[in-house]
Amino acid sequence: MPPRGANPSHSLDIAKKLAHRVHAINVTDGSRAVMRMSSISVCKLLLEAGIEPVLQLACRDRNRIGLQADLLGAHALGIRNVLCLTGDPVRVGDQPNARPVHDYESVQLLKQLSALNRGEDPVSGQLPDGATDLFAGAAADPNCLSFKSLRKRLERKKEAGARFLQTQMVMDPAVLENFCKEVANPLDFPVLAGVFLLKSAKNALFINRVVPGACIPEHLINRLDSAKDPAQEGVAIAAEQVQAFLGLAQGVHMMAIKAEQRIPEILEHAEINLLQP
Repeated sequence: MPPRGANPSHSLDIAKKLAHRVHAINVTDGSRAVMRMSSISVCKLLLEAGIEPVLQLACRDRNRIGLQADLLGAHALGIRNVLCLTGDPVRVGDQPNARPVHDYESVQLLKQLSALNRGEDPVSGQLPDGATDLFAGAAADPNCLSFKSLRKRLERKKEAGARFLQTQMVMDPAVLENFCKEVANPLDFPVLAGVFLLKSAKNALFINRVVPGACIPEHLINRLDSAKDPAQEGVAIAAEQVQAFLGLAQGVHMMAIKAEQRIPEILEHAEINLLQP
């Protein structure tokens, strides 16, 4: 998560602790409609530190011209992985009177990225200096109640150029297995399954209340509530999910909000070894 300020040192310190423990690091783009340093800036700093970033790019705050400029700029800086998002609504953030743009949404952004990868100018003709080479990803929510509508939207994302899926948090391996079997695998989508670090029962209840699509089951909330050390129990739950999900999906997307320093501990509990430098 980029800093809420102009000094990136804390974010970079956290990222460096994850080097050789993960293949890449996601950098959020105004997540939950809260002001933070630009994702592109932090991605560039990660590259300079020898860490591969995944640029999250949301449509909420930019019109198509701004998004086109950011895609070209990201490519020029050496950033290649782009997760294309519509963006959280401004009403959930701390500046609810801000004006959302939404000139594009995620499928249109994917189409635009694909067009740039073909070297197409958004107005006419070809880009004068050649095509981009960006690797596009899309988000998906396996907890969606309607697999029919979910599959239809993911079909559109696939046609638009998405090459991998990164899911929202998943708490039940059976939900992920069903999603992969019924939706992702038939569409030939590699899946990075969302693993979210829970800190306490109170934290889990809050997430269920305020995060769209969150569905933390009661048995996990009770497990956290009865634990002597809820934070450590959250690490154990996340490690169990990593182990289970890696048997179902191609990878995991780990989310440890304001506790990223615990990701190595989760990986150790899950018996995931260090990557080769």
